[in-house]
Amino acid sequence: MKNKLIYLISALIPLLSGINRAEAFQLCGKAAQGEILLGKAAGASEVIFNARSYPVDSQGRFLLAFDRDQNKEAALTFRGSDNQQQSLKLTVSPTAWDIQNLTGVPPRKVTPSNSDMRAIEKEQKLVRAGQQTMTTEPLWEKGFIQPVQGRISGNFGGQRIMNGIKKNPHAGMDIAVPEGTPVAASSDGIVTLAAADLFYSGNVVIIDHGYGLHTIYAHLLQMDVKRGDRVKQGDTIGLSGKTGRVTGPHLHWGASVNGVKFNPVSLLNMNKADDFCFNL
Repeated sequence: MKNKLIYLISALIPLLSGINRAEAFQLCGKAAQGEILLGKAAGASEVIFNARSYPVDSQGRFLLAFDRDQNKEAALTFRGSDNQQQSLKLTVSPTAWDIQNLTGVPPRKVTPSNSDMRAIEKEQKLVRAGQQTMTTEPLWEKGFIQPVQGRISGNFGGQRIMNGIKKNPHAGMDIAVPEGTPVAASSDGIVTLAAADLFYSGNVVIIDHGYGLHTIYAHLLQMDVKRGDRVKQGDTIGLSGKTGRVTGPHLHWGASVNGVKFNPVSLLNMNKADDFCFNL
């Protein structure tokens, strides 16, 4: 992977006018569906990726994520302080997702009632709002830890087809732990949502780590933080539970950048700079 990534970056650098090649250019992470990238482009003031605008800090750093169904080619545009811009394409590797085809499922579990839909729409609005903040502090710099340790009972990207109807892919990782297990903040951040009794998520907390990066913690028995609280990596934000639509106690841990959901496991690699980033 290292050689492929270095070749990819080397091929792209000449296309970036307005970027100072004397400065280090970094592209960190795996260019694959469901992964996060940490980049650095000296001299850039904005990055446009898949028609979304991403902030760039004074050091030229930015965060991007590939969603579960990202196309093989992804458009990436750098805009300099002089408003000049250059575009390039990233080649994105496919990821094999777990697909389950289930038949004979009771209709109520496949098609929500009108009252269920109202509760679902309310939840979607709250969660979207909690993931739309764009804190300019690089609170993610410390890296990330897994919020609880336990058996992985569900992986990001998995999808069920119930009675021939495709359901939404799983947007995070499920970690099976007993009720009442302390849940830690994955990294430093600011709480943007602490909502109770949502239809799917139950009691849920969202943390903003800066640059559009958020993590989500769902099905909590108890929430120990409120909106606006600042937390440090490892702080207890609540206790695991089985609230919302679940079949057993577990923590749902999710992540997104600029609203794009990705596999939270890839955040753990941000603690391994030597393996994760390549300077050219």
